[in-house]
Formats: sequence, C-alpha cells, structure tokens
Amino acid sequence: MTTTQGTRAVREPAGTPTAVIEDLWERLIHVEQRVRNAVALRRAADPQPDDPYRGQYLTPEAAGRIVESRDAFAPVPAYSSEPSPPSPPGSRIRQLAENFGLLPLDMDLLLVAMAPDIDNRFERLYGYLNDDLTRRRPTIGLALELCGLPAASSGRFRFSPSAPLVAGGLLEVLEADRPLLSRVLRVPDRITAYLLGDDEPDGRLRGLVHVVGPEQEPDTGPEALRVAAALGTGSGLVYLLDRGGDPGRLAVEALLAAGRRPLVVDIAALAAAPEPAELVRTLAAEARLSRGGVVLGPLESLTPERPEGAHLLGGLCAAVSGAPLIAFGKKNWDPLWTRESPVPVRVLPPAPAGVARQWRRALAEAGTSVGLPAENASADEGLIEATASYRLDSEQVRKAATVASRLAVLEERPVDAQDLRTAVRAQNGAGLERLARRIEPAVGWDDLVLPPVTLRQLSELALRARHREQVLGQWRMRPGGGRGRGVIALFAGESGTGKTMSAEVVASELGMELYVVDLSTVVDKYIGETEKNLERIFVEASDVNGILLFDEADAIFGKRSQVKDAHDRHANVESAYLLQRMESFDGIAVLTTNLRANLDEAFTRRLDVIAEFPMPNAQQRLALWDRCLGTAIPREAELDLEFCAGHFELAGGSIRACAVTAAYLAAESGRPLGMQQIVSAVLQEYRKLGRLVLESEFGPWLDRAQERGEG
Repeated sequence: MTTTQGTRAVREPAGTPTAVIEDLWERLIHVEQRVRNAVALRRAADPQPDDPYRGQYLTPEAAGRIVESRDAFAPVPAYSSEPSPPSPPGSRIRQLAENFGLLPLDMDLLLVAMAPDIDNRFERLYGYLNDDLTRRRPTIGLALELCGLPAASSGRFRFSPSAPLVAGGLLEVLEADRPLLSRVLRVPDRITAYLLGDDEPDGRLRGLVHVVGPEQEPDTGPEALRVAAALGTGSGLVYLLDRGGDPGRLAVEALLAAGRRPLVVDIAALAAAPEPAELVRTLAAEARLSRGGVVLGPLESLTPERPEGAHLLGGLCAAVSGAPLIAFGKKNWDPLWTRESPVPVRVLPPAPAGVARQWRRALAEAGTSVGLPAENASADEGLIEATASYRLDSEQVRKAATVASRLAVLEERPVDAQDLRTAVRAQNGAGLERLARRIEPAVGWDDLVLPPVTLRQLSELALRARHREQVLGQWRMRPGGGRGRGVIALFAGESGTGKTMSAEVVASELGMELYVVDLSTVVDKYIGETEKNLERIFVEASDVNGILLFDEADAIFGKRSQVKDAHDRHANVESAYLLQRMESFDGIAVLTTNLRANLDEAFTRRLDVIAEFPMPNAQQRLALWDRCLGTAIPREAELDLEFCAGHFELAGGSIRACAVTAAYLAAESGRPLGMQQIVSAVLQEYRKLGRLVLESEFGPWLDRAQERGEG
C-alpha cells in the first residue's frame, strides 16, 4: 500500500475546498490503519498466505482451524479499539452526526462502509478480509471487527431497521437472505458526495423535487416570519390552509427565513411513482442532510382521504421528523392523516399592491429570459390593471408572464394587455372543459344593443369581478357564514334578447373565457347524481379564470315545493344544495332564464347582479338589423331597414337568424341583398316561432312573397 499522506494528496477531488474534506481524510487514515493491522494479523495466522485460490475452496485443515477459533464473544485485537480522531466543529462529519443523531460508533461504521467508494484499494482488501474476493464491500461482521466489537456485542443492533444509520438512509444493508454477519454494507452515493463537499440533491429525486435557492426568493414578509417561527416549535409540521392566497410561495419564503433549504415536492409525481416509500426515505435523508425543509402540496393531489394517500402522507411526515415540513391545501387537515397534528395557518389572498408586485417581478424576469429589452418587458399600471380580475398563484403568474413575453417577442413589440390575457387563459386546466362548453369571447361592448339600464348592470358585474379581492378580502366586506368570494349574476329575459352574448361580452371585458354548462350532462335521473355533477363543475370552476354560464337556469334552480312524494323531497334537497353551494362558490357565475318567476326567491336573495333583458324597441331593432348584416355584404339601394325595424317585432337572436338566412338567399341569387331576401327570411323565422303572418306587419311585401309561393 502507498503511504496515507500520498494517497490523500492524489485522491483529493479537484475543486473541493481542502477544509471541507480534511476531517474526512483524517478519519479515513484511521480506517486504513485498522485495515492494515487486520490484514497483517490475518496473514500472520494463515499457514498459506499466498494461496492463489484463497476464498474459492475450504480445506479440511482450514475447517479445523475455524472450529478451534474464538467464538462470537471473544475479544477482538486491540488495534481496532483505538478511538477515532474527533471531528472539529463545523465539519461535515460533525454536521452529519448532529443532523441524524449518530453516535461515534455509528460514524466509525459508516466510514468503514464508505471507504471503497473513496479509495478503490479498500475493495481488494475487504475481499481478502472477507475471504471472498468477489465480496468487495465490508460485511456487518467485518465492520464490527474493524471497530473493535465482538460479533455478539450490542454493536450489531446499530444495523437494525430502526437504528439511525439505516432509518436515516445513510447505510444500506444488502443481501437480506444471508446471515446477519455476512450481509454486505453499502453507503448511498449521495452521502459520500455530501462528505466530499457536493451539495447537489440526490439524483433519485430528479424530476420529483425542485430546490429553491435564496437568490430566487429575496422578499420575506411578516406572514413568512410567522410561519418560520411556527417551524421552530414541536415537530416542525405546519399546514397552510389555502383561502385564495399563494401558500406555495409563502412556504418557500418561510423556510428561507428559518435558514432552511426549500425542497419543493411535485406531489403528483410522488404519488404516481412505482415505489413512493423508497423515494420518501430518500427525500427525508436529503432534507436532513442539507438542512432542508420540505414543501408539500397541494394535498388534494395526494387524495389523503383515501387510505393509500393517507398512508403515504403519514409515512412522509414520520420520515422527515426532525426536519421542517410545510404542507398546504384547500381542505382542512384531518388529524387521522398523521400521528402529529400541524400548526394551522390560513393563507388569504394578497392585496392588490402585492399582486402588482408579483406581476412586475415575473414580467421583468420573463422578459430577460426571452430576450426582451428592459423597456419592453416592464409592466406599467395599464398592464397591472388588466390582471386585476385574475386569481393566480405565483407559479401561474410566472408561467403566464413567460408566455406573454414570448408572444411579444414573436411580434417584436412590448408586452400588452392582450398578451397577458391570452397567457392567463393558457393556464386554465382542461378539467372544466370536460364538463362545460368553452367559448373564447369574440364580441365586445360595441356589439351589444341594449337599454342603458341593462348596460349599467353588466358594467356593475364586470367591476364586481375586477375588484372583489379588494372589497371582500382587503376591506373585509364579506359577511360570515362560510360565504365565498364569488360573484353571481342573473340575466332574465325572453329568448334571443342577448343574455348569452352579454355574458360573452363581460368575459371579454375581464379577459376570461366563458364556460357554458350543458344541462344534459348535469341533470341525472338517479338521486344524488345531479348534485355530484354540479359539485365537480363548481370545484373545477373555482380554479379557472373564467365565467360559468348556466343557460336556462330555471331547470335546476327552480322553486321548492310542498313535499307530496319522494320526487318532491329529492327536488327540494337538490335546490337546498345549490343554495348552499352558490354561497360558498369563489368564481364568477351567470344564470340565464326566460322565466324569472320560476326561480326560487332564496336564489334571488343570493344574487349580486340582476340584469333585465327586455324586447328591443324599434330604434334598437334598427341598430340590430344594421349590425347583424354587417358591412361586407352588398346591399340594394331599396333595402329599407327602418321598415323591418318598425314592422317586425323580433328579438336580437331572431334578427341575427333572419340576417344570416337572407345572406344565404342573396348569395344564391348572385345579386346584392334586398328586401325580397329579408322578407323571405322573416317569413321563415315567423314559421319557426309559430307566429301569425299579418298583412299589417308585412305591407306590400306580403303580396310579393305570396306570388313567389313563400307566404
């Protein structure tokens, strides 16, 4: 063997500070000296020390010597009883012992097992001492011998599953089918790398854990300091109850404030892993190794109410005992999930100023990453105002800012409000789209022809949606009773008066998408199924920046009646459920109905905005005819839209249908659009509506239509 000092100089990893691993080399020198002495004694007692087939067979003489050798309780040679040199304060070996509660004996055993991973000479030497050149790692028996302990001493219990070395993930005991003393010991690569000065997380956690550095989260507010203080009490388990805030970011800030390294877990990936229990042990070891803290959430992805989810959560909390763990979710913590109960902290939505800071920082970072000039990536007050109605966490804000910046780069211009709105809509999940029909708004206020009162009511709905966080959250104008921060509106009026189109306009004003609930997928003949379908819709809609539209809402929001049979009882239960669910809803919902009188009065009391949609008058019908026909279609000079508006009392939806039909007729004739096509289209619409065709309405155009066989 070469000299120990020479080995240390050659084998010291390049780029590693000497002070970091100096202590490790001193301890390995001690292990090497023990191995030298063990080899020397073994050779001195061996009658054939140079036998090339050693370890491959057992002679009768050797068997006799084994029988006559010392038993398991005999003392070991004095060389292995020499104490190991103490580690200086602040060294990695000292930190490892403190973080995992290791005894000096544990550290000696760990270093004996680790030696082949640092110096490959130990592989051959251990093979010799094991009397089997194929077994190049230490066995439990050899490790005990090198640490000066008899085979039957209490030291063997340091390898039990509950012992700190094994339970902490620092040491693996392999070949469980062999007798205990001949089982092989292995130290995970991450532990060896840590003692050699490497701080990169365990490779087995790649794609599962995201490590956040202090430079990524510079701001620390009073809430983060409060959570950091809670981490220092008891078991270090804290639960952030999400009430519209950003618990993930708060958890990271709290861990940084507590001097911990945040390890953000992808909880969905953890639950889907083939062996999550093994990953949990690896994660726990990483947290304790690097003085980290675990961020786990949202817990809804783990479904802890199910046995397998609760088992995984309980195992994770137990495994990281001794390291902080911050979990977050929207449901209250169930004490049955884990042995320890967490410190609960409610996370409320940030004030508008806090949201504006998030967007400014995210847009600046995203613009820099995609190559936007600083002046093009900055967020002015107009951009911040465009995001006022959105509810996003910090990760969604970051993603949306990145998408908006990339859209601006494509067109070589600054980020504008439309980029932000498109980017925010891209963050909406597809869950609600499976339950409702998604409409991307394509109309605006100029497309509406409504009375001034109705337009004011629609504007009120938009401003409530835009400022609800400030009014209901910051100013605390929300009453008690578990009411949510939702905005509920009722659009009442006859069919075709513009209710659905108005909902689309409001969605466009807020930069959101419109989701129309298909009642055929909601209403179910089986008792209880309708409520379940509605609950899925409300849950998905709460996480989406969109407007939920219940068209023909009186079908499910009808009046409760006197109970005469089981059907009446079930109908009343359904209505009662909807009353409660609408109050706790956190999104924006619009109900439309042709028959307002059919709605239960209790629903009306819970509405924030009620907009009436009357039939249009003659002036409004004229504007509707003109806008529905548009400017692209050629018109005859004799086209008399004032006659149409004054004589045909139609709603906006019917006027649009007539305009489309007339356009088809004009395209077929190859001539500009004239009164002939308009009257033909109106006659078709009257037949659809079941209305009488009166000469007083059509005037001379009725005779002409009858001559063509259309009357």
